[in-house]
Amino acid sequence: MNHAFDWNTHYPTPRRPVFARNIVSTSHPLAAQAGLRMLAAGGNAVDAAIATAAVMTIVEPCSNGLGSDAFCILWDGTQLHGLNASGTAPAAWTPEYFRRKHGDAAIAPPQRGWDSVTVPGAVASWVALSQRFGKLPFGDLLAPAIDIAERGYLVPVVVAEKWMLAAQVADLVSQPGFAGTFLPKGRAPQVGELFRMPAAARMLRAVAETKGQALYGGEIAESLARAAREQGGAHTVADFAAYKPEWVTPISQDYRGHTLHEIPPNGQGIAALMALGILQHFDVAALPVDGTASFHLQIEAMKLAFADVYRFVSERSTMEVTTEQLLDPAYLQSRARLIDPKRAQDFGAGNPVKGGTIYLTAADERGMMVSFIQSNYMGFGSGVVIPDWGLSLQNRGHGFSLKSGSPNLVAPGKRPFHTIIPAFLTKDGQPVMSFGVMGGDMQPQGHMQTLVRMLDYKQHKQAACDAPRWRFNLQKKLNLEPGVPAATVQGLRDLGHVLDDIQDSYQDFGAGQFIWRMGDPAVEGYAAASDPRRDGQAAGF
Repeated sequence: MNHAFDWNTHYPTPRRPVFARNIVSTSHPLAAQAGLRMLAAGGNAVDAAIATAAVMTIVEPCSNGLGSDAFCILWDGTQLHGLNASGTAPAAWTPEYFRRKHGDAAIAPPQRGWDSVTVPGAVASWVALSQRFGKLPFGDLLAPAIDIAERGYLVPVVVAEKWMLAAQVADLVSQPGFAGTFLPKGRAPQVGELFRMPAAARMLRAVAETKGQALYGGEIAESLARAAREQGGAHTVADFAAYKPEWVTPISQDYRGHTLHEIPPNGQGIAALMALGILQHFDVAALPVDGTASFHLQIEAMKLAFADVYRFVSERSTMEVTTEQLLDPAYLQSRARLIDPKRAQDFGAGNPVKGGTIYLTAADERGMMVSFIQSNYMGFGSGVVIPDWGLSLQNRGHGFSLKSGSPNLVAPGKRPFHTIIPAFLTKDGQPVMSFGVMGGDMQPQGHMQTLVRMLDYKQHKQAACDAPRWRFNLQKKLNLEPGVPAATVQGLRDLGHVLDDIQDSYQDFGAGQFIWRMGDPAVEGYAAASDPRRDGQAAGF
């Protein structure tokens, strides 16, 4: 298969593409190598992804944990499958519940504490993926994570930086169980310092032995419910026992002869699809790759997509419009006409009715490719930790709204608006790339920016990953990463973009992992890239 990529790296980076027939790419080397162990033992890409994900909960706890949520898109060798393992609200959660506890002025559940925790779905995703597609025994997949949790690991550079920042957030470290688990010496671990999580090893063993039932209705659920009662939460054993992840059909958008696939709402993957659907009405490739005009078109397309996504997207059953209406070609063309090449604009939502995260990807020589993401949301998430199990809980409940009339209004058993999104690229119905870019609302922006670089400008995976990024924020301000040419920075100012220093030191400009199929997986294999903004690697054999 011929690929017309420029294989030279044009941006400062210590990394180069990795070529192999079996490959794993994620943000920590120990996790990538755990996945390779499964492949070497006769497992497939799903086995590798689960082993990698389990290790990531231990080695990057500032981004994800055993109480995270997850999403997955995978190519099984014949077709794509999507898995939504985002958590649901406890049965007691209603707008009245939050107003009673947090006052009538509250517009969303809190950022920290039990009232930010939905039922975690990551462990359920591992079980569901293993049962449907895995080859190796489920317990074998968790063995590397158990070993690392018990024996410990030396904390790497970027994780240490994120950990230290989290340790300075008062409403996080004050949560039950947090300091004792994650600040064992009264501070965040330093670079190269040994960190162990023996309680997490205990939980992983229980999950392995019961295929997740210990968390979803068993002894771990009982511990969670007991802690919730004692600490002011509303969660019950029944809330955990009722949880099931959902198999879904990915939604898609064509762009430059390829098709991008994302998980349907309640996630924001549709934002990347809409932005590309708008951007395809412009000849981006005719513009200089890192120039003002190219950046401006991409930013304006993303702003238009976000305007609709934050107005309309929620759990699918409560959306006022359908995904088909939001992705309607005529509607996206009408949105594209709003872009003025000569000035930045503040767009409102249209009317479509007229028409703290880790990411990993794995692929094997039999052709299976897995795009997987799991997250605590804001750094360490809710801050709530169950010390006996090493279980830190996400804070996805903060994604609900308490505003009457919002499609994202909190309700029992409902899933909140979600930011984490795995992605997958195909061409003529065949797999091309599994990829993702973690980082809050940076994720659809990262999907679009890296795809434009690959498909419009023919940059290879690692170059597209290394290149300087921009980030549009909900505050209507634009962040530019160091490395954006000075002329482009000034050009964007001249067009009216409001530039600002990034305020989110945790999420920053995201971090991506990419695996591109080079031909027959058993012959040519794949090319992979791993983001230099994190500690990770792409590794293969």
